[in-house]
Order: sequence, then C-alpha cells, then structure tokens
Amino acid sequence: MVKLVPDEVVAELFDLGVREVAENRVQRLVARPPALLERGRFHLIGSLQTNKARKAVETAAEFHALDRFDLIEVLQRETARIERRWPVWIEVNLAREPQKHGVDPDDLPALACGVAAAPELELRGLMTIAPIADDPELARPHFRELARWSASLRAEGILPPAASGLSMGMSNDYEVAIEEGATIVRIGSALFHDE
Repeated sequence: MVKLVPDEVVAELFDLGVREVAENRVQRLVARPPALLERGRFHLIGSLQTNKARKAVETAAEFHALDRFDLIEVLQRETARIERRWPVWIEVNLAREPQKHGVDPDDLPALACGVAAAPELELRGLMTIAPIADDPELARPHFRELARWSASLRAEGILPPAASGLSMGMSNDYEVAIEEGATIVRIGSALFHDE
C-alpha cells in the first residue's frame, strides 16, 4: 500500500498494475479525483474522528484503524445508512506507545466482540504498527504477538474464522512482518525513496 503521494503518481501505479492504495486521512482520500478512486481500492489506515466517519464509509474500501467502542456505533450507523457492509480491521497498540493510536491489548477481546456483533461491519482481522527502529528484527516480537492474539481470539470464538488477516509491517520492517504472517503490508517510502 502507498500513501501521501500525488494523484499523478497513484495513476502511474495503477498503470503498472497496483490496485490497493492507502491514505492516512479522510480529507486526503475524499480530495482524490473520482476517476482515480474508481481505478483501485483505497484503504483508510489512519485514526478516524467520529465526525469524519460518514465520508470514510462512503469513500474507503476498508478501514484499518478501528480502536475504540464509540467508533463502532458511529460506523455501524453510517454503514447501515448507505446499506453497505464495510471491511474493518482492529488496530492494536501492542507496544502501548502513548503517541500511537490503537486499542490496549487488555481491551482487545471486548472490542473484538463489539465489532464482531456489528452486522454492518465485516471484521477482517487485526492491525498493528511496531515501534520504529533501525533494526527490523526489533519489530518481530510485536508482529508475533499480534499473530498470537489473532489465533487465540479465533480459537475462543471471539474473532470470526474469516477475521484471520494481519495488517502489519511497513517499508522498514515488512519482510519480518511477512515472515510472521502478515497478509497486508503498508509500503510507502520504500517505493518512493530517492537515492
């Protein structure tokens, strides 16, 4: 996935066969030209304020940062309004970094139950962002822990069987994330870094 790139660059990626792209912010997503939005699937991967939920549901193909209970209710209402079932991912703050979004692991089972019970939300899996480090191996324990949470919550029947996805890994650590079971990685700077 890519993010924060100009429309013409996204169009070039589509010309090359890329079909999944991401945005951090709803306002950047809705500012994309409609013709460009129709060419691929745009994922929303950043934190979502409830007052922007309507635009997010109307525009993004999937949402990777569901992290709190009040958002479930708002998203449920907005998806029901347009009769849409929306794929979502629960963001987990495994490192418990205060500057990052994501549900605390201790609250994950309850939040997962809430999302799974929302009929208009299609829970696809769990997402995490490992602490930024020069050595990608330092991310491995976080990715491994997310995979353990996923397996455990599915075994307990909290996550539905179809919610087995793991959205984890970015440009600096995606290879480790894949080794630990990532089904979606978020690659941006590795594609656009000028040397």
